[in-house]
Amino acid sequence: MLSHLSVSKSDDELFRGVASRTPLSSLKRLIQILVIGSDGDHCPESTYAAAKEVGAEIASRGAVLVTGGLGGVMEAACRGAKEKGGMVVGILPHEDMSYANPYTGMGFSRNYVTAYSADSAIVVGGGAGTYVEALVAYQKGKPIVALKGTGGTADKIADTYLDDRKTVKVMAAPTPKDAVDQALDHALNGKRGIRYFQSVAKML
Repeated sequence: MLSHLSVSKSDDELFRGVASRTPLSSLKRLIQILVIGSDGDHCPESTYAAAKEVGAEIASRGAVLVTGGLGGVMEAACRGAKEKGGMVVGILPHEDMSYANPYTGMGFSRNYVTAYSADSAIVVGGGAGTYVEALVAYQKGKPIVALKGTGGTADKIADTYLDDRKTVKVMAAPTPKDAVDQALDHALNGKRGIRYFQSVAKML
């Protein structure tokens, strides 16, 4: 799938990751942005449209879209990215591939896989499952952007901390473009909450 992406010199900054920061390794990888939100059973048309635009924006910047691979916001983001020729990764919670959306089995422990795989996360709408996934990203100190106006979890957690540890503050974005701008900026510049680094330092 890499052959579908054209990378210019200006795109080189999008190549990051543990491998690229390791002196003994020449391996590099693309920035990965996780999009989480409403599943197909509670995803209004407006939320679906917003997620599709988020996916398209991610693809247009040359980043990789990571989702849970199912319907609703996940499908919409994948669809938007795919239509722009972007790279899409869908990590399913089921063993049966028939559950996958057309643009893309470990149970819902997959929330840890998606959150740990991403450099930042964007929340579009969502319910309890989205909140759990956002909490996993929060625990890891990942930058999280909530797209305001899409309802559900996104509107509830925008501009807040998810617990009293204040690991990272969930950023708020008024538009899909702004959400991707913030997610990329924080991923590229390694911006994590100071509380996260303090907690890591205590473990060393």
